[in-house]
Amino acid sequence: MKLYSYFRSSASYRVRIALAIKGIAYDYQPIHLVKGEQRGDAFAALSADRLVPVLEVDGVPLAQSMAIIEYLEETHPQPPLLPAEPLARAQVRALAQTIACEIHPINNLRVLKYLSHELQVDDAAKNAWYRHWCRAGLEAFERQLAQLRASRGAATFCFGESPTLADCCLVPQIFNAQRFAVELSGLPLTMAAHEAAMALPAVQRAQPSACPDFEA
Repeated sequence: MKLYSYFRSSASYRVRIALAIKGIAYDYQPIHLVKGEQRGDAFAALSADRLVPVLEVDGVPLAQSMAIIEYLEETHPQPPLLPAEPLARAQVRALAQTIACEIHPINNLRVLKYLSHELQVDDAAKNAWYRHWCRAGLEAFERQLAQLRASRGAATFCFGESPTLADCCLVPQIFNAQRFAVELSGLPLTMAAHEAAMALPAVQRAQPSACPDFEA
């Protein structure tokens, strides 16, 4: 397997966590998003949407982080990132999609660059945009966790006593929230789950500072 990734891409970070938890070996192929390498002909031949991550499996490129992780779950089921019971699986997917589908799309690099370059939004306003939508999404995530705790009882991670797809999404989102100085107080369940995930050696191996293309 080859993973085309950018160290600071939260979508790529999700996939790196899943690969590390499952103990799957892969070759790391850096794509520098800030330099625009995703728009080059070589990468465009792999990625129709010119986004990372792309996981190349036996020469076949797979796009979109959530689809990639679901593929890994189906082909490498142990340790599982989704519960066995259908209702529980749907609850974990809902948590993950709160981040992947609600918070991330309006705060990713393409959007922030459009705000700056095309709409001429200054850095203060751009950062205010990020903080507003990230905080609103994390508050919704916290409410989801509270509902799950009320119905299913206490949990160490987002859902239960082992990391799931939801944790794969939460860790990168908190990484980016911290970069943009988003207020993270008042999110006790969210931050406790994040701390539990960050204590895992697999998650440490997947963090941006461990990537070959890391830039301080």
